[in-house]
Formats: sequence, C-alpha cells, structure tokens
Amino acid sequence: MHALIVVAHPDKHSLTHAIANGIADGLASMEARHSAELADLAAEGFDPRFNEADIALFQKNTPAPADVAAEHARLERADALVLVYPIYWWSFPALLKGWIDRVFTNGWAYEEADNGKVVKKLQRLQVHLVAIGGADAGTFTRHGYDQAMQTQIDHGIFDYCGAPVASSQFLLASDPGFPQAHLETAQAIGRKLFAEQS
Repeated sequence: MHALIVVAHPDKHSLTHAIANGIADGLASMEARHSAELADLAAEGFDPRFNEADIALFQKNTPAPADVAAEHARLERADALVLVYPIYWWSFPALLKGWIDRVFTNGWAYEEADNGKVVKKLQRLQVHLVAIGGADAGTFTRHGYDQAMQTQIDHGIFDYCGAPVASSQFLLASDPGFPQAHLETAQAIGRKLFAEQS
C-alpha cells in the first residue's frame, strides 16, 4: 500500500520535517509492499493562491490546471494521506490550506448531485493528521482550539469529501520527552499506518 506524506514547513531542518521523515522511515521498516512519497510543498514551490483557473475548475468550465492535476495524480496513487504540519494560529499554515483549497476540488474530491446532496468522492482515502505545536495541551483544551481544529479540519474538510480521518495527533513542545519522543512517535505512526491492511 502507498502513502502520500505532505509536509508544509519552509525549513528542511525543522522538527516538522524530521517527523515527516520519521513516518516515512517507520513505514519503510515494514513489509516491502508498503511505500511512501514525501511531498514537500515548500521545496516544490507549490503555489497556494486560489486563482482564476481554480475558479473556472470549480465552475466546471475548464480542466484542472497542470499543478492541480499533478496533485490529483499523486493522491490517486495513494491509499493514505498523511499531513504533517506546524500549527499556525490554531490551524494549518497558509501553504497547506492553499494546497487543500486548490487540490480538493469540486468534481474530483466532492460533487453536488442534482438533488442538492453532496457526493463524497474520496471515501477510499484514509487520512492521518500530525500537528506540531508550541502551546501545551491545557491551552488547546481550555480555549477549545483542539475541538475547533477537529471541527474545521476533520469534519469540515475530510468528512465533506468522505475521506475518513483514521488518526489525528497533536505533538506538543510541552509533551514529556520533547522532541525525541515525537521522533519515536513518528516512527510508530509509520509502522502502524497500514497495520490493519497487512
């Protein structure tokens, strides 16, 4: 089985990148039939700005722009999508949000049927969310940020497209053993990614 691991951080030496690489390494340590592709959105220069071509695609007036079509192809090869990202202002970084905005398109990720109901087109794609943050767990709970992120991301994006969120983790600077414990967690995430399908 194949995983697409998407990382959104401009610094290749960041903990975010180390965690994404750890997940890939954990997966690689399993059966040879499992594989992973690492999509480094910053290094690849993905343009997160929703533009006129994206509007035309949303309105079903044109085919997907080449960069969006390439992302569709990567996702179509994947059995699982793993998003690894730093928490900026209690959500995704703009680069990752723009990737979602441009790639999870009308007609490809979801579609409105003639009866007005939404057709969820990504039910085959398992999603794993790995968010890296500086605030402690109490701050997330006290202010409802954890619930807000779950509502916005798990439900608002992935449930809308039918892609089940199989796991969602916050790896925080206040966690015991930071940062080494998070690197070990990353390896474990990779090893467990397709454990039930093996």
